[in-house]
Amino acid sequence: MGSRRGAGVVGAARELLMTVVTMRANLTDSDIRTLIKGPTEESRAQAAHKICRCIEEAQLSPEERAHAESILAIMAQDAAVLVRRALAVALKNSPKLPHEIALKLARDVETIALPVILNSPMLTDADLVEIVRTCPPSKQVAVASRATLSNVVTMAIAAHAVPEAVQRAVANDNAQFDVEALDTVLERFAGVSEITSAMVHRNELPLTITEKLVSLVAGEAFDYLVNNHELPPQVAIDLAMGARERVTIDIVEQAARQKDIARFVQQLNLNGRLSPSLLMRGLCLGHIEFVEHAMAELAGMAHQRMWLMIHDSGPLGLKAAFDRAGLPPRLFPSFRAALDVYHSIEREGGAQDRIAFRKRMLERTLTLFQSIPKDDLDYLLEKLDAAGWRTERTMALN
Repeated sequence: MGSRRGAGVVGAARELLMTVVTMRANLTDSDIRTLIKGPTEESRAQAAHKICRCIEEAQLSPEERAHAESILAIMAQDAAVLVRRALAVALKNSPKLPHEIALKLARDVETIALPVILNSPMLTDADLVEIVRTCPPSKQVAVASRATLSNVVTMAIAAHAVPEAVQRAVANDNAQFDVEALDTVLERFAGVSEITSAMVHRNELPLTITEKLVSLVAGEAFDYLVNNHELPPQVAIDLAMGARERVTIDIVEQAARQKDIARFVQQLNLNGRLSPSLLMRGLCLGHIEFVEHAMAELAGMAHQRMWLMIHDSGPLGLKAAFDRAGLPPRLFPSFRAALDVYHSIEREGGAQDRIAFRKRMLERTLTLFQSIPKDDLDYLLEKLDAAGWRTERTMALN
């Protein structure tokens, strides 16, 4: 039986050697003989790795691919772990690894399976879900660590995987999580701080999940949550008003993160938080959409109409908008100057880079305002300091 199998490998390999130019230059009959009859497992594994690399690099016709796949299939059944591992490592990222062989390797011992589970593009979502549902923790963690994961796979991880795998997937920002999957994670692991903290540090979170996390996390994770994710309007306002002592959130920054900014400013107004100072801070940070919606809310008019008045290049539009919003006349010159700065930076093309835009807005507006209220000045200087942007000029203003 063994001799027939060996003959089959040699025959297929020789056929491949005769038809593939790139492989003929790099692969010899000696490599094939070593794969079948090498004196040690190490020498056979080296031969297997060389053959795999040649197959990976060659441009194969359908007939040649069939020969190559027959060689790979026999390697995958080899009794020597080193030979099977050579196959797994050499072709872990390759689309030339047949699906059936990828799946066979994924079911093998860990040293062989993990490189394939972690990397192979040939494993389908259904394969990955089955691994999560039926395989030991180390393989679940390998699935969770893949470069990308679909909602189907993350749902399986959320529902069935061990905590380490769930944490790894949640910390993977290239893993897609829908609300249902994140809810499932919280139902299973709400008390596991490592998992909730990983969730807090995701790039994006659904609003309903953010709201639940507010009551689940503490310390640094809590601070990060409220300062880096969009919060439901009333939650953000309650926190800013001191309903929770551990943090005072930045309403201007929260406004910039809101998807429904009109609803957010409406809630601010209902809670008496839509102050002239808040609008001025928003303008100096370049959050012009927030300012537009806030003034529209205060004036009781549609955002589009307010937008036209604020950005009117003539002398009367902004003044009329300012008066309709009920803002104090003493603030108008500073407001006008800050809006001019905003428009000038826009004309220069600075609005493309958000960080650079904010820096320029802050630096230019701070040099204009000699009589800005101290609280607002301290707030804006803190924004410069946060990214190491304080200049000699802004330091002098302090």
